[in-house]
Amino acid sequence: MVAVDFPSSLHFIDGEWVAAHDGGTLDVLDPATHQVITQVARAGAADVDDAVAAARRAFPGWAATNPSERGALIHRWADLIIAEVEALAAVEAQDVGKPLSGGRTNIYITHGIIDYFAGAADKLTGVTLPTRSPDYLGYTVPEPYGVCAIVIPWNVPSVLTAANLAPALAAGNTVVLKPSEIAPLAPFALVELARRAGFPPGVINVVAGLGPEAGVALTSHPGVDHISFVGSTNTGRAIMANAARNLVPVKLELGGKSPNVLFADAALDTAIPAIVASITENAGQNCYAGSRLLVESSVHDEVVERIAAAMADIKTGPWEADLDMGPLVSAAQFDRVSGFLADAPREGARLVTGGTPGDGWFVRPTVYDQVDAGMRVAREEVFGPVLAVQSFRDTAEATAMMNATDFGLLACIWTNDVSRALRLAKDVRSGQVAVNQFHDAGVIGFPFNMQKDSGFSRGGGYAALREYTQEKGVAIRLLAG
Repeated sequence: MVAVDFPSSLHFIDGEWVAAHDGGTLDVLDPATHQVITQVARAGAADVDDAVAAARRAFPGWAATNPSERGALIHRWADLIIAEVEALAAVEAQDVGKPLSGGRTNIYITHGIIDYFAGAADKLTGVTLPTRSPDYLGYTVPEPYGVCAIVIPWNVPSVLTAANLAPALAAGNTVVLKPSEIAPLAPFALVELARRAGFPPGVINVVAGLGPEAGVALTSHPGVDHISFVGSTNTGRAIMANAARNLVPVKLELGGKSPNVLFADAALDTAIPAIVASITENAGQNCYAGSRLLVESSVHDEVVERIAAAMADIKTGPWEADLDMGPLVSAAQFDRVSGFLADAPREGARLVTGGTPGDGWFVRPTVYDQVDAGMRVAREEVFGPVLAVQSFRDTAEATAMMNATDFGLLACIWTNDVSRALRLAKDVRSGQVAVNQFHDAGVIGFPFNMQKDSGFSRGGGYAALREYTQEKGVAIRLLAG
C-alpha cells in the first residue's frame, strides 16, 4: 500500500489534503476482524462548502480545456492505476471485506472505465439539424453542467468512483465526491493517483462523512449543478426531494431484485456456476445481484439440487485468505440479512442450504425454495448471499414472474431458443438484459440502465457522457451577403 499512500484522515479539497473543520474523524473497520483499519475525516456543512467552492472556481478553466488534453490527463490517471493494481486491490478488498481476487478484478474494471472515457473525451459531438430552406442553420452543442455532486455506496467503491468521475471529468465538469463512510479508502487512493497525474486544483474534490451530515449538505447545496447517487431506493427519493428545491438534474442508480430465468433447454453446466456466482460475488452485496431464480418446472429439482451443492461448497474467509466469499460489510448489513433469514421460513419458504449466520459478519450462502411473490425474500433487496427460487410452467408465466417486482435493473435469460430470448428481452421491464450470461461480459461500453424503482440513468459507455452534459440548441438565419 506504500505506493499509493494517502492521508486518509484528511479531505481532498482544491488539490490539497486538508483536515475537517471540526477535526472530527470516523473509524473504518475491517469487516472480517471488526478491527479499526484507519480513520477518515468526518465532513460537515463547512467542509462541503469548501469543496463545492473549489469545484466552482475550477470549473471555467477545466471546461475550457481542450478535450484532447482532458483525455490525455485522464489517460495518465488510468496509467497510474494499472501500475498499482495489487496495492489498490488490497485497499478495496480489506475495506469492503471481499476476497483479494475480487478487489483485483474491480481495479482492472476501474482502469478500463477510466481509460475508455479518456479516449471518449474528444469524441463528444452535437448534431446539425435539417432546415426549411438554405437560409437557416441549426445545430446542437453538448456542454458540461458545472459542479457535479457524486455520492456512492461501499460495495464496489473503485468501480463506482470511475464510472461517475471519468465521464463527468471527460465532459468538462468538476466534481465533489462523497464515498461511503463504511468503505472510503479506495476512492481516496484513486484520487491521490489523480493528484499525481496532474489534475488542476479543484477539479476533483473528496469529502468523507455520514449521509445525514455530508451527504445531505452536498445533495442540497445550491452550488451543485448535477447530482449522481448510487444507493438505496429510499435514499434516492430523499435526494430527489433535495434536488427539486434547487431544480438540479439527478442520476439515480438504486436497488435491484434481478432474476435469472432458466429454461429446460438451457446449457445447465454453463448456467449453474454463473447463477451461483451472481449471488455470492461480493457476498451478494451488489445492486444487480441475481437474487431471484425462476426455473422451468421440468428441471426444477435438478437445478435446485445442483445450485445448493455448489453454494454449500463456497468457502468464506477474510480478504487476505482470497477464498470464494468474504463477510458482510458492517454490523447493520449483517443484522439486515439475518432478518431475512429469520423471516423466510416463517413465511413458508423451504430452506435448502445455509439459512443461519456464521461467525462475526459472515453469512452462509443460502437457498430458499418454494418462494412465492408475496414473501419479503422475493420482493425486497436483501443485499446478501440469499437466493429465492420460484418455478414456472411456460414463457407467459416466466414473463409475469420476471416483472412481478418493483425493481427493474437486470434480467438474465438462459435458453437455447433465440426467439424466446428475444421475446422475453422485449417484454421484461428491465434496464438491462443478458442472455446466456450473467450481466454484460464481453460487451464494451454496455449501458448501465435501469427502470422502475431501480432508478434512471444513462450510466456506462458513451451514453454516460450525455448524462453529464446538457444540450444547447443554436438556430441561425443566414443574411444575404
